[in-house]
Amino acid sequence: MASFRSVLTLTNSAKLALSTRSMASHPLAGLLGKLNHVAIATPDLKKSSEFYMGLGAKVSEAVPQPEHGVYTVFVELPNSKIELLHPYGDKSPIQAFLNKNKDGGMHHICIEVRDIHEAVTAVKSKGIRTLGAKPKIGAHGKDVMFLHPKDCGGVLIELEQE
Repeated sequence: MASFRSVLTLTNSAKLALSTRSMASHPLAGLLGKLNHVAIATPDLKKSSEFYMGLGAKVSEAVPQPEHGVYTVFVELPNSKIELLHPYGDKSPIQAFLNKNKDGGMHHICIEVRDIHEAVTAVKSKGIRTLGAKPKIGAHGKDVMFLHPKDCGGVLIELEQE
């Protein structure tokens, strides 16, 4: 029985080493960083903010982002953030989202990248469409680029410069 366990351990270690090696040689290895935030569109920013405050979270004030057509509120978590989004102005993309989702819901996820320009080139080389020709400044004052949800498993993904 002990020899069977040794073989099983050796086999599992070899599989782990093989999978780690194959990930390291992937062309996008090391490109993606940590999850920065999950963005939630909300029809009632005050109510949503109070919900997270009631759970003991640190919640920022609402900040208008006219260039993006949104108000943002950040909910600080120990390992990430939640970004609450509410429409700002008549042409807000969040209003279009809320027209389809009256109660609000998850809008996008944001993943940090070490080099936004390298990341954009890499995803485009994989046939992933971007929502814009070049990165623009996001809510954190850093370059961001959104990836088309139809190319990302139905999820709108925001890449943000670390």
